[in-house]
Amino acid sequence: MKKAFIVLEDGHVFEGKRFGADGDALGELVFTTGMVGYIETLTDPCYCGQIVVQTFPLLGNYGMIYEDTEGKKSYVKGVVVREWCEAPSNFRCDGDIDEYLKKENIVGICDIDTREITQIIREKGVMNAKIVDEITDEIKEELKNYKVADAVRTVSSGVTETYEAEGDSEYTVAVVDFGEKSDVVKQLTKRGCKVVSVPYDTSADDILALGADGVVLSDGPGNPADNAYSVEQVKALMGKAPMFGISLGHQIMALANGGKTEKHKYGHRGANQPVKNLEVGQTYITSQNHGYVVDADSLNGVGELAFVNANDGTCEGVKYPDKKAFSVQFHPAAGSGPMDTEFLYDEFVKMMGGKN
Repeated sequence: MKKAFIVLEDGHVFEGKRFGADGDALGELVFTTGMVGYIETLTDPCYCGQIVVQTFPLLGNYGMIYEDTEGKKSYVKGVVVREWCEAPSNFRCDGDIDEYLKKENIVGICDIDTREITQIIREKGVMNAKIVDEITDEIKEELKNYKVADAVRTVSSGVTETYEAEGDSEYTVAVVDFGEKSDVVKQLTKRGCKVVSVPYDTSADDILALGADGVVLSDGPGNPADNAYSVEQVKALMGKAPMFGISLGHQIMALANGGKTEKHKYGHRGANQPVKNLEVGQTYITSQNHGYVVDADSLNGVGELAFVNANDGTCEGVKYPDKKAFSVQFHPAAGSGPMDTEFLYDEFVKMMGGKN
């Protein structure tokens, strides 16, 4: 394998070997702590514009399984691993990870001390990085100026799509696509909901014209404050239909209610994030992928803090009882697991008048 380097914005340089696609990769460097679920990670629209460091040392041992993908394509800029498996073993395997990265034009680098990079990010915060064949004088300026831009517009499908309910259709749900994962649709349709997925820039009037019984604000990438138009549309929708916000949808709902968001030092990414339910005192293990958090204090008197991160106390969920709306920072049910908070979809159906 060909030699390559990953250069970090703080000046650190790591030498490794190439796999995946050829070329350079410039992006925001983040880490994910999941031991499994790399297929879901690679196809998660929330990683748009980012280079992903896998803290688990082996990538690709069960190959690529297209049935498990979360999005229609990958928006990851690069992948950093300790080791990738050249001979995957799984009865559902559709090919190896190297083939997939080449197909999606994603640059990979292996033989890297990913745990050291993770420690750097945890201590200094998320930073930009570039995977290259050779180190040039221009890299420092490129790393300084790079920014993930137009993330939601990049990943949203831009078209309205309808998904029929499994069995009898009792409700119709409008899902605003900020970069929705396939599992959002699956969780709703299996609960008897017909889903109409609409583009992120759909107006509140057009959403209401669908006659939907409820609205879901999907997950998605980037800075929530970059979505001013969507914030205004959600503000106009609040109180007019039951609403459930997930991840970026949670943040946009907070902004629509006068709240504030801020960038987290290194974000929460992985399938093992502990979240405490303040109402019942129970802690759940959740899947998450976000770099921004809601400032809970900014919603005092407007929303009720419902969930907090058990590690750092950051806001993980808010209820808006007067407006029949609630939101969570984590993913209630993820393709790679866990499913501890899947019941929140049932709560949403109940809010629409259901019996689940």
